[in-house]
Amino acid sequence: MKSRFLFGLGLLSATALIHPAFGAEDTRTLQIVVSKDRQSLAVYDGDKVVATSKVSTGKRGHATPSGIFSILEKEVYHESNLYSASPMPFMQRLTWSGIALHESNSVPNYPASHGCVRMPKAFAKMLYQMTERGVHVVIADQPLVPQPFEHAMLFQPEAVPASVLFSDLELRPTTAFLPQAQPVQVATNDVAALPMPQAAQAAPIDPAPLGILITRRGLRENVRDLQGLLNGMGFATGTPDGMLGPATVQAIEDFKKAHNITTSGGLVSPPLMKAVYDVAGKGEPPNGEIMVRQNFKPLFEAPAIIAEPQEALGTHFFTAHTIDKVNGKADWFGVTLEDDLSKDTKKRLDITSEAQAESPDAADRALDRITIPNDVRRKIEDLLTAGSSLTISDTGIGPETGDQTDFITITNRGALGKRG
Repeated sequence: MKSRFLFGLGLLSATALIHPAFGAEDTRTLQIVVSKDRQSLAVYDGDKVVATSKVSTGKRGHATPSGIFSILEKEVYHESNLYSASPMPFMQRLTWSGIALHESNSVPNYPASHGCVRMPKAFAKMLYQMTERGVHVVIADQPLVPQPFEHAMLFQPEAVPASVLFSDLELRPTTAFLPQAQPVQVATNDVAALPMPQAAQAAPIDPAPLGILITRRGLRENVRDLQGLLNGMGFATGTPDGMLGPATVQAIEDFKKAHNITTSGGLVSPPLMKAVYDVAGKGEPPNGEIMVRQNFKPLFEAPAIIAEPQEALGTHFFTAHTIDKVNGKADWFGVTLEDDLSKDTKKRLDITSEAQAESPDAADRALDRITIPNDVRRKIEDLLTAGSSLTISDTGIGPETGDQTDFITITNRGALGKRG
């Protein structure tokens, strides 16, 4: 995919510090970009390069996944239980399943690791001191440079007194989408308005950055809203939890029988969704979802509408660099990552074209197609802080997103499964 976010960088083959005495006022605005093609790493503050280094990513059979990550955990000294307790100094974990940035005394100019990103000793130590948990890391095949980006869809803080920052919006608390992830040792190297559960009580504003994901709806979201609508019509499903349990299956069958409805294409099919929404008087079913996390935990989520759903959105990542609440202005920077949607994924999501996602203005087009409720927008803008991020992706919640993570988006299929 070509986009206005793809730019070649003349990164050096050896470590190069652009600002040796760098001291960011807010380390949350830093962003790390790893290029597997160049075997290089660059640290950005906005679109300004702070530091660069050579790296070594995963070798054949142990590919480093491309995608959007954040630093989940840091350890000055770590040993792997996967590869004979091999040392991994200045380890910065990106996934609980085994990907990290860390020091190595073997950083050749080619892929050589078991999936991690190796860094030279001096640079690994310096980077460790620069970062904190939550700093974003983008890994891509090609070099990427964050670029200033403006669009009406990107969130902007409202210039209002602090005493009225919270609205009275009722949002559904996000349920845990995955079982709690157990820490797994990292890979090493040689050296529309819908019935909702009772809303969570408003809490004091947390200054931690938000992680925001806009994606296509999955089965969990559809089932959860079906449960709420069916409960409201007298077909008892129990507490809406997004799970297709016996009570929910029976309620669906009772609804179909009561309204003489026959559907095909699985139990929770588009025709069933449309029928339930029609009977409930709720209009068209939403086909998108906006999910919000803070401090590595789900905060809330709400429905969204994606226009032209047959077109792929692509994968786009935006970060809020500065927040000016006096003037109601946020400065956003963005990158577009190459996609690798499998035929099965496109079939499952009813995607028939990737023309827009492959266009030079793919990010603009994706943002143009997304609509979220105004009250949801106000809630997010009330909480927006520097370092907040927005991911747009077709593929939804992936298996790497779980307990104590931000939204993790993998953009090359199968990479995580290839590691030894």
